[in-house]
Amino acid sequence: MKLIAGRTFALAVLLFAALSLADTFATSGANAASSHGQYEGVATCAGSTCHGRAEGNGAVVRQDEIASWQDPSSLSGAHSRAFAVLSSPRGRTIAANLGLGSAADAPACLGCHSTNVAQTDRGPRFLTSDGVGCESCHGPASSWIAGHYAKGTTHAGNVANGLVPLERPQVRAKLCLDCHFGSTNAGQFVTHAMMAAGHPRVSFELDLFSALQQHHDVDRDYIARKGRPDSVQLWAVGQAEAVRRSTSLFAKPNYAVTGVFPEYYFFDCHSCHREIQDGPDAQRTFVTNPGRPITFGQAPYNDENMIMLSAVSHALEPAHAASFDAASVDFHRSMSIGRDAAVQAAGRLQAQAGALSDALASRPSDRNDAFTVIAAISGHATAPRFTDYEGSSQAVMAVDTLLNALVREGRVTVGAAAGIRANINRAYAAVKSPQTYRPAAFRAALAQATGAIEALK
Repeated sequence: MKLIAGRTFALAVLLFAALSLADTFATSGANAASSHGQYEGVATCAGSTCHGRAEGNGAVVRQDEIASWQDPSSLSGAHSRAFAVLSSPRGRTIAANLGLGSAADAPACLGCHSTNVAQTDRGPRFLTSDGVGCESCHGPASSWIAGHYAKGTTHAGNVANGLVPLERPQVRAKLCLDCHFGSTNAGQFVTHAMMAAGHPRVSFELDLFSALQQHHDVDRDYIARKGRPDSVQLWAVGQAEAVRRSTSLFAKPNYAVTGVFPEYYFFDCHSCHREIQDGPDAQRTFVTNPGRPITFGQAPYNDENMIMLSAVSHALEPAHAASFDAASVDFHRSMSIGRDAAVQAAGRLQAQAGALSDALASRPSDRNDAFTVIAAISGHATAPRFTDYEGSSQAVMAVDTLLNALVREGRVTVGAAAGIRANINRAYAAVKSPQTYRPAAFRAALAQATGAIEALK
């Protein structure tokens, strides 16, 4: 998958701007993979006749996947560096702040920074130090590795034997979310205490993350075996599954509450982490958000994925839009009432997000989908909700993601996309830093970017 100019800048600005430990953010754990079978380790996949070639010139698959996974200087190699980063200066500092001892031995860290499985499930070549290895995403290999390259084998047969079908958007989203958002599996939930200790803030965008970790070519052989990927669908399902996961975890008391306090992980970080002024000339920084009817002064729930899912529902699944928006508003309103009301509202919002995920995953694609969603993101219904940094960051990342989808599909030429790069970059500049973020300026920059894309239709 080739990315047009600016995509790397997008990642740097939005995901790692204030998060210098990039590899901590770019990890994905093993606990979501198929539970049957034994984990054989990266070395089992690394033969020169398998995935360990120096050049990607294989007849069916590239066969240099290990080299890409291990790249020491590229984001495509972040998973292989996930374990080593625990022993970096920042990793050691976070562990010391939390009183964990060695991060490389801490269960709270290993769930996402390694393929963390029981000793009894590890083959003789398995190494925890491999970090997030092949089987973290593809599933334990013992049941399928011997047959997946045999003549006459099929992808469906491999899946039946335990290979994780990552070409299915919902499967991929749920697996990636385990570490890139959180799960109930051991060591796969980033608490506010972890972030206070120095861990990067967690955010999620499935299509972008997939592009950065893609080690294969989408060629005729791939399409014949797994179907043609749909970037708009992948992005949209990722948004729906993120909302579903967020509300699911929030509804669990041992995740949503820490002592007498709420678990602040779920809330908008920058609603509290901003300059406090006590003088008589102090200016109110709160901006009314029509999608969040909460009591003035209350910390808002982080709704970046909710905003995007609302936009995509209006654009692609209008039959679900009103019910999802109503559930979202009801959830925010319930946060001013009490824990019981919020849990009930979270359940209703979770159900609506699940219904949207199912609808989006089964929906046939349309060649105008990307244009339609881009217009919805900056449209009159959605734009007023861009009052905070997190939601705005998610929006500009989505617009760039969808523009790249248009390029890959041949709807927009690389040259035309490059010609409007200045417009996209202005939108990125508007969310370069939480400290300099201004809602009105961002909305104007986003409107310019989406207008430039619309003109290419």
